[in-house]
Amino acid sequence: MMTKVLLYDDHSGLRLSIQALLDAEDDMVLTGALPYALAVTEDINQYSPQIVLMDIDMPGISGIEAVRRIRATDETLPILMLTVFDDNDRIFDAVCAGASGYILKSSAPEELPQAIRSVLSGGAPMTGSVARKVLQMVPRARQIQHETYYLSDRETETLQLLVNGYSYKMIAAELNLSIDTIRFHIKKIYDKLHVHSATEAVSKTLKNNIL
Repeated sequence: MMTKVLLYDDHSGLRLSIQALLDAEDDMVLTGALPYALAVTEDINQYSPQIVLMDIDMPGISGIEAVRRIRATDETLPILMLTVFDDNDRIFDAVCAGASGYILKSSAPEELPQAIRSVLSGGAPMTGSVARKVLQMVPRARQIQHETYYLSDRETETLQLLVNGYSYKMIAAELNLSIDTIRFHIKKIYDKLHVHSATEAVSKTLKNNIL
């Protein structure tokens, strides 16, 4: 059975190169090649890919933000970052956002087809230089996790109600607080969890067993 691949990259030449690369494989088909990811959740519904190849630097929203949006609704869809960037911050942010692997474009002709197969079989492929940097980031990741998930008692109560499906108004009534106070607490929760919406907050809470 052919593996359906959806590609995001704003460089037309690269899209054509990836198309040719995957056309040469007998078990993969590129079902879509898009220059930006502003409508990424709608795209996923339209193309129903089995794996997404995601650039980082694109107009509208970055590939890292696109990964976050996908993860807010789908925690299992494989997402392979395909980028020219190998700096620590972008790698770290992509991995924390939920990327399944990280391949440099310069290595794509040799590594991409096997990387796709590896992701689909449960692996987390990374270009060698990237893998070494990820290992160096482990102490930083532990520190960030501790800081990210440190919630006050009131923030924990608020987040629990948010997970339970309560609206802002319902949370305010349950905790006997004003709507403005609830908005303040939820903003602090978003900051600490590094998310931008209630959906992302709930998804991350459930995925990481924060409560």
